[in-house]
Amino acid sequence: MSRFFAYAPDQAYLLPPNLDEVLGKEHLCFFVHRAVEQLDLRQFEQAYSSEGRLAYPPSMMLKVWLYAFALGVNSTRRLERRIQEDLAFRYLAGGLHPDHKTLSEFLRRHRRAINDVFTQVVQMARRAGLGKLGHMAIDSTRVRANASRQKMVDRTDRQQWAQDRRLVRSFQHQAAAQDPEEDGGVQLSPEQRQSLAEQPLPALPKKGRQQLSTTDPDSRFLRTAEGWTLGYTADLAVSDDHIIVGTRVTQNATDNASLVPMMDEVERNCGERPEKATGDSGFFSGAALHEMKRRGIDLYVPDNNLRHEMETGKRAHGIGRCSIRDPEHLELREKLRSPQGRKMYQRRQAVVEPVFGILKEQRGMRKFRRRGLAAVTTEWLMAAIAYNLTRMAKS
Repeated sequence: MSRFFAYAPDQAYLLPPNLDEVLGKEHLCFFVHRAVEQLDLRQFEQAYSSEGRLAYPPSMMLKVWLYAFALGVNSTRRLERRIQEDLAFRYLAGGLHPDHKTLSEFLRRHRRAINDVFTQVVQMARRAGLGKLGHMAIDSTRVRANASRQKMVDRTDRQQWAQDRRLVRSFQHQAAAQDPEEDGGVQLSPEQRQSLAEQPLPALPKKGRQQLSTTDPDSRFLRTAEGWTLGYTADLAVSDDHIIVGTRVTQNATDNASLVPMMDEVERNCGERPEKATGDSGFFSGAALHEMKRRGIDLYVPDNNLRHEMETGKRAHGIGRCSIRDPEHLELREKLRSPQGRKMYQRRQAVVEPVFGILKEQRGMRKFRRRGLAAVTTEWLMAAIAYNLTRMAKS
């Protein structure tokens, strides 16, 4: 009698009929499946014509992508392989095998619908008792762009380069419209060339490095702890129970103008305003302070000098009550100096920093794979949706 289990990898039948016997009923792929089945995906479906060849079901593509982002698999080629080899991916794909081009096109084609999915998932979390807005923390991080620092153009060379880039992109888009399998065969008329040349150029910052990357002209040089890097600024608004309730990606080098737009995002996604909001000193501005007061939001965002005081216990020279004349600013300072104010401000780090840690360290979001502001916004949104789903699955 053999002491080993029976082993026959060439047998025709290797898996049981029910995958939950292998993966376990609480596996994340089953939760993703159930969650997507509850979403309204009509906006995805309306993007497809009733004619032409069959397309992959949007629900299947969305499930596969969300599960991929939950695992940190955001490469289309890696995802294509995982769908063929990984049991959970095969379950979500239902035996279908989309290639990497189809997977990439899905994200490009459905940017607005994916934004709507984020809102639906936030509302789903709130119906489940998560995403409470008693306290909300906001913060930002710099995410590296998929751009080369060696392929730059100066401001003086920008006009001709941008015109050539438009011509190439228009050529590619028109070729794809004629035949998705071909990359060429289209000639632009002189009128089309003139129209493309007259389109406005992407804006450059008024200060700082006046250069653009030819690989991703939407990226900007941003200052980080490691120095200057080509990238984007990604903002998050996180509820006290660690649900992302607002997100966006910008080209901003600073966060001073981001507080009000982030509050608008939270209100749009949740249908109500937070009671209390915290943020670091980068989000402080007089205009934002007055707007939060008008909206009735209890704000805990210090200015730079107060932040220094709260961290070191020493007041900056020349900064006192007499140097600040805005009564609301003075009121905010006194509130943050109180024990309750300090406790609320310190709570911000425990709420939002772990979310950034998961997205960047575990999910590989230290660098975007896609190029262009619209594409990286979709990529960041997908990572945020996947994070919320994993958070809901654990609750």
